[in-house]
Amino acid sequence: MMKIERVQGVVSLRRTIESGTEEQRQAVKRIIDDVRNNGDGALKKYTEMFDGISLDTFAVTQEEIEEAYWLVDENMVHIIREAAQNIREYHERQRETSWFMTRDDGTILGQKVTPLDAVGLYVPGGTAAYPSSVLMNVIPAQVAGVKRIVIVSPPNERGTLPAAVLVAACELGVQEIYKVGGAQAIAALAYGTETIEPVDKIFGPGNIYVALAKREVFGQVDIDMIAGPSEIVVLADETAKPNEIAADLLSQAEHDERAVSILVTPSLQLALKVEEEVEKQLAT
Repeated sequence: MMKIERVQGVVSLRRTIESGTEEQRQAVKRIIDDVRNNGDGALKKYTEMFDGISLDTFAVTQEEIEEAYWLVDENMVHIIREAAQNIREYHERQRETSWFMTRDDGTILGQKVTPLDAVGLYVPGGTAAYPSSVLMNVIPAQVAGVKRIVIVSPPNERGTLPAAVLVAACELGVQEIYKVGGAQAIAALAYGTETIEPVDKIFGPGNIYVALAKREVFGQVDIDMIAGPSEIVVLADETAKPNEIAADLLSQAEHDERAVSILVTPSLQLALKVEEEVEKQLAT
């Protein structure tokens, strides 16, 4: 439900950078230590505790991937393929290359770019499916030349991952996909278990427990960043399209209950139309 407020003058919007409560930080440390010491046994315990499902194996099977293609609309598969092509073309242009030069005095200067051997990519679960997280993290790693790419994501109540996530991973040729989430997944990527070999760097967003876990293992492995709750501010006047604004607002609001999506507009009529469009898109 959107909340519409009339404001005059300058409004101050402040967000507090969250570092978690002491209880949350200690819980994350215990989970990481447990996974580090007990491996798959700890993963199984926390998957039952937090995801409500008992798994015999964490690795996604070929049968699960084949089933995912039956569950995903053909148009969605086309969208995933088109998006993958666009993302790859963009990152190909960003790729750094090695170069060397020899000066007149014989001095050799240059830059050697060496890809990481292995990266772990965390794909959030919970309120929605995020094939976009697969595309946006896997493709840059592939373009960079990373040899081993590992995806971890929390299982749903059926003990599998969202079909769109599996299809996106399969389309990109990812061979290692594990049904494990939360701080325990980050610990597994950092220290390894009987099933999951450790990686060099961890990428991807998650909830507060995932963020705290990434902070805790930094140094053992590299990480991309400490991602906080998603937020977006859209500035628009009466000429803007309500359906596009609603889609932008929802694209961030779906990530986390603490996410913030704001529309700033001089047009009350636009605000009302966007509110109506948000409800319409939520219903579909």
